[in-house]
Amino acid sequence: MTGMNLVESPLEPRDALYRVTVPAGEPWLGELRRGQTLRIVDLEGNQAADTLFYSLDNPSGERYSAVDTVREQASAYLSTGSRLLSTAGRTMLTLTADTCGRHDTLGGACAAESNQVRYALDKKPMHNCRDNFLIALAESDYPLGKRDLGPNINFFMNVPLTPEGGLSFQDGLSGPGKYVEMRAEMDVLVLLSNCPQLNNPCSDYNPTPLEMIVWK
Repeated sequence: MTGMNLVESPLEPRDALYRVTVPAGEPWLGELRRGQTLRIVDLEGNQAADTLFYSLDNPSGERYSAVDTVREQASAYLSTGSRLLSTAGRTMLTLTADTCGRHDTLGGACAAESNQVRYALDKKPMHNCRDNFLIALAESDYPLGKRDLGPNINFFMNVPLTPEGGLSFQDGLSGPGKYVEMRAEMDVLVLLSNCPQLNNPCSDYNPTPLEMIVWK
């Protein structure tokens, strides 16, 4: 299943509550209140945004669930209309617009260990998304840490399923200015890593900035 559902948003950036640019390879942590809309913009194209969501009311007890999300929508990919479910089976966010096409739920976040296993022994010290997550949480006041990390969404990342049931990391489907937009159905904490990966095509071997735009 491709899950593609291209829909442009009627929202204008000039009307946004706030906008922030996330530099290449850096994390971002922010709150999104129920009813607010978040747009993640792939400013230069072919970037990957590894993202986790937590219930703001109970961040250590309820978070985004890849298993429930994939099962309920019967698709391994996300696009307009997809609901992001929590570990409690509740809808956390709904994708309301998407100009990229589809987004990965299975590839996971790059880590020191996976860089070493996938690429080469000397890649282990390289900067990675898992470290980004941990750094952002360690520098915050939220009661979250390593045990609170789980399977994440990779917005803009292209990880097709093979006929044998495996995963294939391919060039991205995104391009400059492409975006995905989502409406919060509860108060959520957004934890994002603007992927620093240099070893596969997910970021075209050249990480670039993302923009976060939030509307009331």
